[in-house]
Amino acid sequence: MTVLDAPAGTTVPAVRGQGLVPVFVRLKLSLLRNGLRQSSGRRAAYIASLVAALLIAAGQVTGLVLLRGHAQAGTLVVLLTAVVALGWAVMPLFFPSGDETLDPSRLVMLPLRPRPLIGALLAASLIGIGPLFTLALAVGSVIAVAHGAVAALFGVVAVPVTLLVCVALARSVATANVRLLTSRKGRDLAVLSGLVIAVGIQFVNYGAQRLGSAGGLSSLEPAADLVRWLPPASALGAVGSASDGAYGTALAQLLVSLLALGLLMGLWQRSLVKLMTAPDGSTIAAAEPSGAGSGTGRTGLFARLPDGRAGTVVERSLRYVVRDPKTKASWVTALAIGLIVPVLNAAQGAGSLYVACFAAGMLGMQMYNQFGQDTSAFWMVAQTISSTRDAYAELRARALALLLITLPYTVLVTVVTAAVLGDWAALPGVMGLSFALLGAMLATGAVASALFPYSIPQDGAFKNVAPGQAGLAWISILGGVVSAAVLSAPVIGLTVWLHLGGRHDWLWLLLPVGAAYGTFIGWLGLRLAAPRTADRLPEILTAVSKG
Repeated sequence: MTVLDAPAGTTVPAVRGQGLVPVFVRLKLSLLRNGLRQSSGRRAAYIASLVAALLIAAGQVTGLVLLRGHAQAGTLVVLLTAVVALGWAVMPLFFPSGDETLDPSRLVMLPLRPRPLIGALLAASLIGIGPLFTLALAVGSVIAVAHGAVAALFGVVAVPVTLLVCVALARSVATANVRLLTSRKGRDLAVLSGLVIAVGIQFVNYGAQRLGSAGGLSSLEPAADLVRWLPPASALGAVGSASDGAYGTALAQLLVSLLALGLLMGLWQRSLVKLMTAPDGSTIAAAEPSGAGSGTGRTGLFARLPDGRAGTVVERSLRYVVRDPKTKASWVTALAIGLIVPVLNAAQGAGSLYVACFAAGMLGMQMYNQFGQDTSAFWMVAQTISSTRDAYAELRARALALLLITLPYTVLVTVVTAAVLGDWAALPGVMGLSFALLGAMLATGAVASALFPYSIPQDGAFKNVAPGQAGLAWISILGGVVSAAVLSAPVIGLTVWLHLGGRHDWLWLLLPVGAAYGTFIGWLGLRLAAPRTADRLPEILTAVSKG
């Protein structure tokens, strides 16, 4: 029998069903207070976040109040509410450690029934910066769109409904994915949260520019008409409908949010029961038959890799990309930003196809600090290197693993950008220049990996350099990027000469020239880095083992 199947009369005096709400509220306040006592830095960060949230909330309410009477106030209100609700839905996936009460499995040993437990957790969830921000948005939105006594009555109901739907949405998502959030994949999500924010900022910037050039908020009315029927924005949409005298529509929109709240509570309860009664199979070995592979024990696509050091190093490097959180975050960031920047610039109509070379630069940076991703396990790699030839084979295989991803991706980004711009004539030249830049970055990355290695800590999601090694990281990356640009100067100069001379019909020559030059300069860089790597194995091991 589990705690959720306990008899109805089984209770604990301190946590009786009717007294769970004050207990959990005090628990939430105690967790918050004790967390702030851990360090002055954490306390300062929380106070700064609270002050910033209060200022933003005050400005938000003021801005919405000033919009009262504006023709597009309702459009802005429902869209803002939808964006905030989306944030409530996804933030628990990327910041699972931000609230200790997001993990209800810690209460599994207490004789608590689901319904009172959910009510108590919901009440505790209303304490925090996020609920305060959402409450300010809801109150300001009602003030902006409510006109008349009936609309004000709808607003009185819409404010708590909006807040409760957002909180219940976050809770149901967190509970349904709590096993994921406490696993290695959950930590990967936390590492990738910075990427989500960076990509989101790019799209917000693009959306703001498009909004300014498309007639302002009036261009968003079709989207707002749809969002008005989606919870929790439908609750605030009901206030606007009531202001226009459409009381039937307002009642229907409010009922949509109320039904969504009931559905979310039901899903939350179902996930909670499953979580607290089902066995955790995370420690049970999967009895899956091993797939067919090569004689080296490799399976799948890895079975096609050659035997010997080359195949082993390529497989190890690619597995780092898939499994290591820091390496994965670096690669995903490079792939996403390398595509978003040139494509968005092209979509804005003022971009150049040569911006697509940015993708080659972002991906080429993955060659820097190759040994840092090995951390202290680099000693096993060092044991296999006894000569310059071994070091060259190691570096060449790592570069090959990188090229397996970067070459097709560079081609993809260049083609997509050319399609958006419609500038197919410049495609061969830009692709050749990208290949030359990629080869130069492989060369400088190999040399920098040997001369300026640094450790990558594994204990923090946003800490990518060990204390005292920030200077090495800056020298490695900035010096390498500048050196790569200098090494690419012959191809860059040829490109400029062809453009200035009006020889656009000869730009296709840049493709074979850039590919050949990139291959040569990459090979030369590996040759120069190999003896330095073989001679500095103890220093490299010491540098990468500090994290």
